Amino acid sequence: MNDGKPSNAASLASPSYRLAAMDQDFLLGDSMRGVRFQLEYAKAEEYLRTWGVRSTIVVFGSARVREDGPGKHRFWYEQARLFGAIASERGGAMTITSGTRDNVIATGGGPGIMEAANRGAFDVGAPSIGFNITLPHEQEPNAYSTPDLTFRFHYFAMRKMHLAMRANALVVFPGGFGTLDELFEILTLRQTGKAPPLPIVLFDKAYWQSVIKFDALLDHGMVSEHDRTLSNFADTAEDVWTALIENGLVVQTLERDSEQDF
Repeated sequence: MNDGKPSNAASLASPSYRLAAMDQDFLLGDSMRGVRFQLEYAKAEEYLRTWGVRSTIVVFGSARVREDGPGKHRFWYEQARLFGAIASERGGAMTITSGTRDNVIATGGGPGIMEAANRGAFDVGAPSIGFNITLPHEQEPNAYSTPDLTFRFHYFAMRKMHLAMRANALVVFPGGFGTLDELFEILTLRQTGKAPPLPIVLFDKAYWQSVIKFDALLDHGMVSEHDRTLSNFADTAEDVWTALIENGLVVQTLERDSEQDF
């Protein structure tokens, strides 16, 4: 019976009446971009803390490399996989010390070199991390990163932050635009003192010297002599591990500075 009162049906159906936390139109709007940044930081951080991941060894490299690929692809894949196993066995990823794990393999979570490094950790029963990114042509996580440590980001900036903030070392296998972008991100953080000291090793010296003319940067005064010492080369997985140790990687690390500003 209509008692003359207006219905509140329109109010109940209005987007403004939705709980803010349940309103995807609102959460995905321009005004909430900062909140989405915060959520992408906090979600991964919570899972990493639950697993006790205190530090990582980050491995970059091409998504296009295949285990049965042409040329040196097979070798690069094989060595990335072997390095993932070596680092996981020797670095502390499988050893929980006071509730923490150190030097856990972390990659971009996709195929190619990323898959190989995660697979190496998987081979020896160690956890490893996959920081995936949403792309126009959807990237799926590889099958070898630990499910609870497999993340997906919308923002490259937040993904890069998580890759950098726990890194005890960086190993860069051959790659293209994305790999170069990631490499120079870390080199810039080191050059400017925005990241703590960490060893950086480029795998396959011949490849990297053909792609980047490091000495030309020095000759033209674009980098300093010290900047040229920020990275080293190695040509086998075992040599990568040796170079990391010789350049400061500590297997059992001290507490990292939680206030480090990236």
